Amino acid sequence: MAGFVWGVATSAYQIEGGADERGPSIWDTFTARPGTVKDGSTGAVACDHYHRWPEDLALLGDLGVDAYRFSVAWTRVQPTGRGAPERRGLDFYRRIVDGLRERGIEPFVTLYHWDLPQALEDAGGWRSRDTALRFADYAEHVHAALGDSVRFWATVNEPFVSAIAGYAEGRHAPGAREGHGALAAAHHLLLGHGLAVRAMRARGAGSYGIVLNQSPAVPVDGADAAARRFDLMLRRQFTEPLFGGAYPDDYADTYGALTDASFRHDGDLDVIGTPLDYVGINYYYRRHVAAAPQPEQRTADQIGVDVTRLPDVPRTGLGWPIEPHGLTEALTDLVERYPGLPPVYLTENGCAYPEPHDDQERIAFLADHIEAMRKAIAAGVDVRGYFHWSLLDNFEWAHGYGPRFGLVHVDYETLVRTPKASFAWYRDFIRAQG
Repeated sequence: MAGFVWGVATSAYQIEGGADERGPSIWDTFTARPGTVKDGSTGAVACDHYHRWPEDLALLGDLGVDAYRFSVAWTRVQPTGRGAPERRGLDFYRRIVDGLRERGIEPFVTLYHWDLPQALEDAGGWRSRDTALRFADYAEHVHAALGDSVRFWATVNEPFVSAIAGYAEGRHAPGAREGHGALAAAHHLLLGHGLAVRAMRARGAGSYGIVLNQSPAVPVDGADAAARRFDLMLRRQFTEPLFGGAYPDDYADTYGALTDASFRHDGDLDVIGTPLDYVGINYYYRRHVAAAPQPEQRTADQIGVDVTRLPDVPRTGLGWPIEPHGLTEALTDLVERYPGLPPVYLTENGCAYPEPHDDQERIAFLADHIEAMRKAIAAGVDVRGYFHWSLLDNFEWAHGYGPRFGLVHVDYETLVRTPKASFAWYRDFIRAQG
């Protein structure tokens, strides 16, 4: 696999901390509300990567990765989501990029990993078209500061999670339970992506993409129609505008009266479908879908599906079914649907277990999913890199600090980092690839 990239990934809110040295985000507001996070925790300190970044870059060097995927906190660059950029924030990311380059590690920068400035949410958030315009401005600021040293750029991480988990299910920030608003958010996330790609590409050469979570929907008890609705909600309402030039034919049937599509403007699909240099794919597990009743007054996630019927297979500490063949399926299915798909990077794949844990299950998970990726490559999918999630144990959103995804253990009291057995396994595996 000559030229293949082996890496690890993190995100800003999950590891940085340093909350008093940036503007407030929707996750700061969300975690301050009682009952939103399982253990009542926040990302105010997290792994304190904002102050301990040299130690974490040293770990990356020891691991021997080719690349490191990380996200920029919008609120460090523009505390309110608009206006002149904050030099202190940009300088922090410049130190990260320069430190990576010194170690021969390729930076993969993600511009948005769910931490919207609270000031923009107060003005409507992703429900508002203006947020897409502000996102393009922000992308230009970051590109102007780092574009001389960063080649690989991702605009938005998992727009499904931002739109549906955040604006429909209410289990992620901003914690909304909406129908039309969530669908507007999904559209504006894609619009912001397209505008950002155009703005950055106008500034200079690079490799520009988006990161999508891809969980194949498996019908339970013959619920093919329910599985198709779920597939639209999680995958096709994003992939069709990006790679197919239109929204899916069954979009209106799935969502019914929830949307009048007034948020779509002439020319939006051209912007959303701006050609990409790569697509990032995140895979964790398949979704097993049974049929369920639809309430009359409903949110955008209530589309007559039940995803609680899990198969009889091993599960991670989060209860997610372990089905490596689902990764092969996700990758090959995507290429079959969109024959002109750009090259793929597997930008997230990993598993969480609570303490205490001997880490052998994580090693097996890694090995099995890398083999599943190899099968997709053998089937013709142009996969050019694999990023394990995550380098560090970190703040796992609404789950708090219980689930541990890291190759490196973090003691949240002392913040001491200790590489796990999986760290050594992945290091040796990368060395063996030459």
